[in-house]
Amino acid sequence: MSLLGPVEIRELAERLGVRPTKKLGQNFVIDAGTVRRIVRVADLRPDDVVIEVGPGLGSLTLALLPEVRGVVAVEIDPVLATQLPLTVAKHAPEFADRLTVVPADAMRVLPGELPEEKPTALVANLPYNVSVPVVLHLLETLPSLRAVLIMVQSEVADRLAAGPGSKVYGIPSLKAAWYADVRRAGPVGRTVFWPIPNVDSGLVAMTRRQPPETTASREAVFAVVDAAFAQRRKTLRAALASWAGTAAAAEQALRAAGVDPTLRGEQLSIEDFARIAEKHP
Repeated sequence: MSLLGPVEIRELAERLGVRPTKKLGQNFVIDAGTVRRIVRVADLRPDDVVIEVGPGLGSLTLALLPEVRGVVAVEIDPVLATQLPLTVAKHAPEFADRLTVVPADAMRVLPGELPEEKPTALVANLPYNVSVPVVLHLLETLPSLRAVLIMVQSEVADRLAAGPGSKVYGIPSLKAAWYADVRRAGPVGRTVFWPIPNVDSGLVAMTRRQPPETTASREAVFAVVDAAFAQRRKTLRAALASWAGTAAAAEQALRAAGVDPTLRGEQLSIEDFARIAEKHP
């Protein structure tokens, strides 16, 4: 098996008439060392089925295939989706039967569109402009996922992995924490991409865990989170007034949950928000 090098990637793109687009947030990884590192950090098991979002020209796909039982590649670009099996057949024919390509939008793909054997890990170089919605959608719709390793814009990585009290802690941090323990897993330099982006990237690792114990639904908890950060500078009493009906009702719910109404949303954990959701008036 051989991985794709920078020259091969550019030649393949030229032959296909593919140009990375800002609309799809495409930046192809052209460094073989980086894709090997991603696979290593992902800590995959031989019996894992990996879902890869936006495989592009197949750099990461080729590195994943020897390590797992199967790779489900979700690709929105029909040209790239058609080419990927051909690339694998050429560079890794002994692993070609492990690949399944699903031509779909990862933000909308549903379990019924995937193979019967559901993915246990998400490993992907996610497009910058849709990274958070994609990972939250897949965590919600694929409870089979036990682990995640994604490469995203560095600022997004910081937000996803932030804890209460951090300046960048917010909605992505809290919603990711509902599903998993989240951590930064290292920086990624700009020069490993084509075209070279004008932002830094980073790896984020997630390990699935049970959501907080609560009688409130996930939707109800997320509604409180959204309300709390819609007016980030306000106290929870003020920010949750529209959610609760009045500021007084918000204060009542907060006190019932054991939360100081003068705090702000960035000071609370996902468990705190779950308790607040339970006390909806």
